[in-house]
Amino acid sequence: MINYKVTFRLFILAALIQSANLVYASAPDRQYYTLSIYHFKDSVQEKALDHYFSDALLPALHRMKIVSAGVFKSLANDTSSDKKIYVFIPFNSAGEVQQLYEKLQKDKAYQAAGYEYINAVFSTAPYTRIETIILYAFPMAPRMQLPGLRSAKSERVYELRSYESATEKIFQNKVSMFNDGDEIGLFKRLGFNAVFYSEVVAGSRMPNLMYMTTFDNMEEREKHWKAFSDDAQWKKLTSMPLYQKNVQHADIIFLRPTDYSDI
Repeated sequence: MINYKVTFRLFILAALIQSANLVYASAPDRQYYTLSIYHFKDSVQEKALDHYFSDALLPALHRMKIVSAGVFKSLANDTSSDKKIYVFIPFNSAGEVQQLYEKLQKDKAYQAAGYEYINAVFSTAPYTRIETIILYAFPMAPRMQLPGLRSAKSERVYELRSYESATEKIFQNKVSMFNDGDEIGLFKRLGFNAVFYSEVVAGSRMPNLMYMTTFDNMEEREKHWKAFSDDAQWKKLTSMPLYQKNVQHADIIFLRPTDYSDI
């Protein structure tokens, strides 16, 4: 069984400490998110994870009134030996994140549906490793949004981006660029169908921010980013001395939603 108690509580402790230090609690309407990355090696583990997420975890989240959780698979899985499934869960407070483990433990339907996953022995583990990142929504995008896409889920492209900065102060400058500089507004105007924008408050790569945009297909993704790079607002924003050299490293991850994903 995934040790939610260790995974979530350690990250929550770090998140709550940082929240207190940075006065995050001043905006109670901003959501917290968890992004868990399940690493797996083969189709046997993939099948076990799909069964657990679709039949046990997501129904349990729905019973907790968390109706928009996302499960995504990396487009790189076909060629990578380290395959990944991403699970995104929105929460209204840090306390709700902390309570998840306890609620799952008390949910008899979850325990029954997830029995094989929960009680897997070491030789038949359903994954090789799990990473969990805790995120805090940006002020100008305080809550996640469901994307307004028309294509079949099998054709969609979800783009997860992670921007790392050299120092905490420089990181806050990039966050300001999204909020005060209205980079979020630019994405919205150009129809990027963003699911979330957020600061990482607990994770293995900090300081950094993460956000997710979505497209009907890869061709639409290319068209949108071309329009973005050519946009006068973007050119003006990136030419401002205030916002120079605020990203040290960027990761771009292409994902596709599972058939059972809420997002």
